[in-house]
Amino acid sequence: MRNHLDVIANNMANINTSGFKSQNLHFTEYVMPVADSGAFEQQDRGVSYVDMFTTRTNFDHGSINTTGNEFDLALNSEGFFAVQLPDGTEAYTRNGSFRTDAQGQLITTEGIPVMTEGGPITFSVEDGIVEIAADGTIASDLGIRGKIKVVDFEDVRTLEKIGETMFKGDDPLPAAEVRMVQGALENSNVYGVTEVTRLIEVTRAYDATSKVVKDLDELRQQAISTLGKIQA
Repeated sequence: MRNHLDVIANNMANINTSGFKSQNLHFTEYVMPVADSGAFEQQDRGVSYVDMFTTRTNFDHGSINTTGNEFDLALNSEGFFAVQLPDGTEAYTRNGSFRTDAQGQLITTEGIPVMTEGGPITFSVEDGIVEIAADGTIASDLGIRGKIKVVDFEDVRTLEKIGETMFKGDDPLPAAEVRMVQGALENSNVYGVTEVTRLIEVTRAYDATSKVVKDLDELRQQAISTLGKIQA
C-alpha cells in the first residue's frame, strides 16, 4: 500500500507533464500452504500475502493542447518520437516539447538530440521558418531537411520506463499512419479525479491495516505482560 501511494503521488505530480503516461501498481498473490489435517479441516484456510509487485504504464493517449511554438510536436496517432541518449542508443517518448540549442540542434527539454530518419538535425538562420508536415517531413527555406523519426512496437507493455516521459525498448518498427501536429503538445493522460479517488481509497485501507497491526501488537504485549506475572 505504501508503494501504491508512491505511484499515485507520482502520477499526480506529473498531471501537467506533457506526454506523461500514468502508472498503476500490480501485485502477485501468494497463498500460504495450509496444514493437511482432517481434524482441523473446517478451520484451515488460505492466507494470502503479496509475493511481488510491479508498476504498469497506461499508454492511452492524452488530449492535444495547441501551444503555437514552432518545434512543439504532438502525435495524434500511435508511435513514439526517437531521441538519442549520450551512449548513442535510442530512447522513445511521447513528449514533443522540443527546442533548438545554441548550435541549432533540435533537442528535448532535457537536452537530448531528437532523431530524424537520418540522425540528429541542426538548423541555421538560413532555414528561416521551419514547417513540419503531418507525416513528420521537415521543410524550410532550404528545402526538405529530413523527416522526424517515429517508431512503434508490437507490444508497448514491454517498454522499460527510464524517465518521467522516456522509455527504452527493443525491436522498434516504423510507425504506420503517423499524424503529427506542429505547434501542439500531448497532455498527460492522468485524470485528477480518478487519482484523488484512488488516493483516498488506498489511504483509508493503509490506515485500517496500520491500526490492525498496532492493535495486534498491543494485545501481544498485554499477553506477554500477563503471562509474566503468573506465579509458577
